[in-house]
Amino acid sequence: MTTKPNPQGKGLTPIMDMLLANRHFTDIPAKNIEQITAELFTSLFILQSEFKFRIVTNRSYWLYRNQDSFRLSIIHPKQWENSSFGEFVGECILQNDLTWTLTLGEQAAQDKAFIQFIESKKAAFKKQLLQQTQLTEALPVYETALPFYQRALANGLACSLRISMDKSQILQLDYKSALITNNKEITFQVGN
Repeated sequence: MTTKPNPQGKGLTPIMDMLLANRHFTDIPAKNIEQITAELFTSLFILQSEFKFRIVTNRSYWLYRNQDSFRLSIIHPKQWENSSFGEFVGECILQNDLTWTLTLGEQAAQDKAFIQFIESKKAAFKKQLLQQTQLTEALPVYETALPFYQRALANGLACSLRISMDKSQILQLDYKSALITNNKEITFQVGN
């Protein structure tokens, strides 16, 4: 009896298939630095949660919190009798450009301790952005600490946001310069 050398299909070909199936990179718009920062933060936050299944774009997934660890599930909170995953946080959707959206559930949105936890994560993320010489240094090109599916999606996210930054002409800039560039563009557009 022979054993299958790659029983979970985890190799270069499945990674490329998954990324190519989800990419619509010709449709990626130019985005301002605030939108890019928000999408990068949200996406990295979700990708650091635990999940061991293939994610599909434009489908709802459900984020749960158990103390400070998070788990993404295909099971809606109303389908649980007793959630072993913890408290429901919100609905997550992977967009066509491989960025994530997170819509907080009512209870999570009103949980002051949770909101404070998120705000402290955002502050640390912004501090990290300010320390880098180029925005591209913040992109998760290859995150060895992430599991397979998260790592593959993080790579796709990096490619997508890099295209947006290039179209916005902020690719080579640092965070402060990108903010200044976006503010000049906003002022210019308002003045017309």
